[in-house]
Amino acid sequence: MSTTTEHTSDSEGSAGEPPRPTRLIHNEATTEIPVHLLFRDDPDPVPVPLRPAVVGRRQGTGEQPRLVGRPGPAGTRPVPPADPDLVERPARVLPGAAGVLAGACGIAGCLATSWRAGLLPSFASPALHLSASAGVGPAQWAAYAGAGALGLLGFGGLTRGRTGRAWVLGLFGRYGGTVRRTGLLWVNPLTRRHRVDVRLRHWRSESMPAGDGNGVALRVVVLVVWRVRDTARACLGVDDHEAYLRECVEAALARVPVEMPDGGRAFVAAAGDALTRLVAADAAAVGLEVFSVRPVRVEYAPEVAEVMQRRRIAAMDAQQRSRMLTSVVDSVEDTVTRLTVRGLVDLDDYERKSLVRDLTVAFCVGRPQPGV
Repeated sequence: MSTTTEHTSDSEGSAGEPPRPTRLIHNEATTEIPVHLLFRDDPDPVPVPLRPAVVGRRQGTGEQPRLVGRPGPAGTRPVPPADPDLVERPARVLPGAAGVLAGACGIAGCLATSWRAGLLPSFASPALHLSASAGVGPAQWAAYAGAGALGLLGFGGLTRGRTGRAWVLGLFGRYGGTVRRTGLLWVNPLTRRHRVDVRLRHWRSESMPAGDGNGVALRVVVLVVWRVRDTARACLGVDDHEAYLRECVEAALARVPVEMPDGGRAFVAAAGDALTRLVAADAAAVGLEVFSVRPVRVEYAPEVAEVMQRRRIAAMDAQQRSRMLTSVVDSVEDTVTRLTVRGLVDLDDYERKSLVRDLTVAFCVGRPQPGV
């Protein structure tokens, strides 16, 4: 045995340093840290920038290189807008006086052309009227067309801007800008106008399906306070932004557990904050600004309402009975302690048990029963 041991030790000494352990990961590139960086005598460590290790792809698998690092914070990424270039911008409009002036000029041109053609009675001298009566020819028809087009263009573009309302303009299928000005305005009559309410609005939803932390089906009514911030995305980025907001609220209720009001106001407030964050992130893609989403009524779904009501009543009854039993035990203990400490009675174990039993029965009978 000794000979074998000596031979083994001699072979290890002759080999020099022990062999390095075999790398377990053959197909991945790893970064080695020098040993002298791990054990330093300096009191202040030198900051060494660390980069995430790049794991190479495995041969023959087609896998792309990936970064190995700490995962980012968990959260819900906002929905990107359908068209990033679709952003609200002011439209080119003129004051309403310009449209009125153009329309008046068009009407005046039509009247002057009719008078020159002799279609209107003359209030001047007959000689002037005869010289002006040239009839309706090509020149008069051209004048009628120009004056009529000017009048239609002037009066047809007049519109009225109201406070809290905006016009979204579109020209031949392209976004032409948004009008938020108030008063009498002139807008290109060839543009298509869509009125949008930009005031602060609130929407009380109908009863929507939801669930609590245990998966029990609930019906929730929420109050949403919101407004349109980007009219271009709200009107052109989605078919109906109000329907989209309703669907965002339904999707958020499916992801956030809502507790019954008896669970505490803190749970309801936490659910409202979570709903607000999710709905605001989803609705921002279509230009909607959501300020709050609060549950205003929470109730059990019809299919589980009766069972959960009986369960709640049973839990309340058990809790009340537990409180009553605790109060009776405390009263019996206090009574027996006072009797024995003051030396009013001298009881052995049997008499003490009998007294405790009688006092417990007396206190229980004298207290009102739960649910009575």
